[in-house]
Amino acid sequence: MPAIRTVCKVDLDKAAADQPQLHVRQTSRRPEFPFSGSIKNGETVKIECVDWTGGQIGNNDSADDVRNVDLTKIHYLSGPFEIESAEPGDILLVEIMDVQPFQDHPWGFTGVFDRRNGGGFLDEIYPSAAKAIWDFEGIYATSRHIPHVKFAGLIHPGILGCAPSADVLNTWNRREGELIAANKLDRDVALPPLAHNCHAGSADGNVKTKIAEEGARTVPGRPEHGGNCDIKNLSRGSKVYLPVHVNGAKFSVGDLHFSQGDGEISFCGAIEMAAMSSTLTNHQVIKNGMNELAMKSPIYIPGPVEPQFGPGRHIYFEGFSVDSHGKQHYMDVTTAYRQTTLRKDWTIPGSDLLDYANRLIYLLLSCAPIQGHVAGIVDIPNACTTIGLPVDIFDFDISPSRKAEKMDMGCCAFETGVTEGKVQNGGQNSEHSFGGGLTYK
Repeated sequence: MPAIRTVCKVDLDKAAADQPQLHVRQTSRRPEFPFSGSIKNGETVKIECVDWTGGQIGNNDSADDVRNVDLTKIHYLSGPFEIESAEPGDILLVEIMDVQPFQDHPWGFTGVFDRRNGGGFLDEIYPSAAKAIWDFEGIYATSRHIPHVKFAGLIHPGILGCAPSADVLNTWNRREGELIAANKLDRDVALPPLAHNCHAGSADGNVKTKIAEEGARTVPGRPEHGGNCDIKNLSRGSKVYLPVHVNGAKFSVGDLHFSQGDGEISFCGAIEMAAMSSTLTNHQVIKNGMNELAMKSPIYIPGPVEPQFGPGRHIYFEGFSVDSHGKQHYMDVTTAYRQTTLRKDWTIPGSDLLDYANRLIYLLLSCAPIQGHVAGIVDIPNACTTIGLPVDIFDFDISPSRKAEKMDMGCCAFETGVTEGKVQNGGQNSEHSFGGGLTYK
């Protein structure tokens, strides 16, 4: 068997924006966007990746870097790669053979972004930046910021997809522009093209200018190509069927996660690998596959690798589409999942979970292998969602029947000037130091 070829190598000591084999605005590519390399039909290759911020977050005990992260320079992706014989209308089958951290950078981070700079799912409740650093030992992750927790990672790429055609790109920009124009909220609902800090690989001149002016941002996944879907089960052994819209497919990959809970709740909620891994992928072209399968969006088949917890080894919590102020929302799954995340039951009476600060629980639910489900969307007016917390990731018994013992429950890293304060939790005031125990008022 021939040696597996590396089609993309990265330099972790060099600025991501200075590496022509990388790019941002994955979905910005016009057909003339230069390839970073070529992959034969059916070939298995190695692809190295940097982390999604391009190395902006450090292994330290301050969240100032999370607060100040430049979100115009995110989702540095490896590629785009030319896939031999791929044409519009084909399907690119990508089989994820393996994903591993670099041996000399065995750590990652989970973050809560400042509400003024990225925010997150619960940013009105947790408006300031925080983070936890995770250390990798084989398949396991532990954190000095969230003690008493250890779990196996389900390592996966958050982003993989093929380039849009000019028509598809125009569709994205049109419909997202209409959403921005109709927005009546006090926050961004979509991100328009942005020329500033648009790294376009090796493109230059007019091509780079067009990419910068027209490039769709990569924050959302999109139905026509996949992209930033952050699906935690797309790990080793998974198969991904991607629509091909341009000659050569122009496949890209990045945003690798060591672990993630369903929903990646805090936005920077996975364990983002700050020094990314080598990815082995097998690429196969299925000719005329989009027509034969009537494919409108990617299809995913998860692999056989997943952390295993026995029967009865989860505690489940539920939420409904009634918000923290008691307002009814009709069948709103987002409201229901927010309420599931905010259940005060996470601090189980009699359990040492009572002594985890709320923000540590927020970080933990974002990156640990929780099971999030839509439980009911038929019983009007309330959608119901659930979150299952695996009890075996803790080194103590979290069952409600156990009498709690006082332990050091750690403290996440905060931005400068934030060490304690008041937050709104489920509509109730709770005053706490963001380290040890909670005192409810």
